[in-house]
Amino acid sequence: MALNNTYDRRLLRQETTVGAGAQVLLLVLLGTAIGLGPAGWLTGLAFALVTWAVLTRAVHRSWLRSFGAANRVTLARATLVGGVTALVADSFESPPPVTLLVALTSVALILDAVDGKVARRTGTASPLGARFDMEVDAFLILVLSIYVATSLGPWVLLIGTMRYAFVAAARVLPWLNGALPPSTARKTVAALQGIVLLVVGAGVIPIQLAFAAVLLALALLIWSFGRDIGWLWRVRDWVDVPGN
Repeated sequence: MALNNTYDRRLLRQETTVGAGAQVLLLVLLGTAIGLGPAGWLTGLAFALVTWAVLTRAVHRSWLRSFGAANRVTLARATLVGGVTALVADSFESPPPVTLLVALTSVALILDAVDGKVARRTGTASPLGARFDMEVDAFLILVLSIYVATSLGPWVLLIGTMRYAFVAAARVLPWLNGALPPSTARKTVAALQGIVLLVVGAGVIPIQLAFAAVLLALALLIWSFGRDIGWLWRVRDWVDVPGN
């Protein structure tokens, strides 16, 4: 059993290492195609290193017997998000290749609808997979909000930082760590953030309409978080908080 467990963990670590290699390969391709500057290279490599380290540690602490197809899809999304991150970082030094930025982001958003379905159909859904998927989504929204903020103003960063502010608040207020019931509205609002930021970032709509669209997306996000926080507050004395 010990030998099998060691073998399984070695295979899992190989999966995360392949993911890091794919990230570096994407950066090389981007560098060759558009000539990434120092900011793009450093940011992209930092993303690859942090993703590899955090995911490897999470996999090591999990009870997964195999990485699974769904996690591979999410890892592919993470690789694309790393490419988007490098392009956005590089945009502060030179005009970004908008078409390439939109293409990478579009595929990452489309794949977001794939990994969950794959997990359910293959019976490989896991807490690690769900958390991995959530973190990739959150970071993509953060990066897109940084990009759009350069044209609409720093207030757009509220979209990208709201989840991280919620996580930080949960460290002080443990009842925020309570499990939330499934919600189609929550998923719809979350998906809308990426779509709106992508369309606005592509520059295909007038600035006034872009401003209104992002403002509406932010309002819906505030409503969604407010509704969830209200529910967690109401049930705080009747549910077990994870980790307690």
